[in-house]
Amino acid sequence: MELFFSLPIILLFLFMLILSSLRVLREYERGVIFRLGRYYKPKGPGLIIVWPIIDRMVKVSLRLIVMDVPPQDIITKDNVSVKVNAVVYFRVMSTEKAVIEVEDYIYATSQLAQTTLRSVLGQVELDGLLSERENINSKLQSILDKHTDPWGIKVTNVEIKHVDLPQEMQRAIAKQAEAERERRAKVINAEGEYQAADKMVQAAAVIEKHPIALQLRYLQTLSEIATENNSVTLFPIPIDIFKPFKDLYKKKEDEKT
Repeated sequence: MELFFSLPIILLFLFMLILSSLRVLREYERGVIFRLGRYYKPKGPGLIIVWPIIDRMVKVSLRLIVMDVPPQDIITKDNVSVKVNAVVYFRVMSTEKAVIEVEDYIYATSQLAQTTLRSVLGQVELDGLLSERENINSKLQSILDKHTDPWGIKVTNVEIKHVDLPQEMQRAIAKQAEAERERRAKVINAEGEYQAADKMVQAAAVIEKHPIALQLRYLQTLSEIATENNSVTLFPIPIDIFKPFKDLYKKKEDEKT
C-alpha cells in the first residue's frame, strides 16, 4: 500500500524535474553549459535540457552589438584638447571563449575601446583627425579586433561619431576655411582673366590677317543694339570709312601746290 502511494509521488517528482530542466533558446541565443563546474558544451537554439543541481547555463546572444563609447578627453599630437566619442560594432563568434576567457565581455570591450580611442587619437594631429576618419576608423577596428579575438569577439566596425572642438579652435578653423575660399576665388578669377586675354590676343591676330572680320563684327554689334529698346543709340563708325575722303583731300592739296 505504501509502495502504491509512493510510485505516483516518484513519477510526479520526475515529471517536475524534467519540466524544470527544459529551456527554450531563441535562434540568436546559445547556452554554455557547465556540468559540475566544468565546461561541458554549448547548446541551442530550440528546446534544450539543463539538469538542476549538476548543470548551470550561461546564456549568450549572437546578435550584433552596437556599443556607444562615451566622450573621451584627448590631446592630439599638435597639443589640441578635444572630446571624441565613437560607436563600436561587434558580435560573439565563440560562446565558449566569451564566457570562460573574460568575466564580462561587453564591459571589457567597452573599456578597451575607450583606452584604444585615447591612445590612437593622441598620435594624430587635429587636421588628420578631421580629414582622415576612414583611416583612423580602420586602425581602431584592427587594434580592437586583435585584442578581443582571444575572448571570441569579432569587432566588425568602429566609427568616430563626433569631435567636440574648443570655441577658439572652431573660430580658427572657420577663418582658415574662409581664407581658403577667398584664395580659390582669386585663383579662379585670375584663370578667367588669363583665358579671356588669351582669346583676345587670338581675335586680334585674326583681325590683323583678315580686316574684313572687323567690319563683320561692327555689323553684328549694330544688330545687337537694334534689338534693344534704347532711347539713344550710338553708332560706332570705324576710322577706315573716312580714309577715301582723306586721300581725296590730300590729292587736291597736292595738285594746288
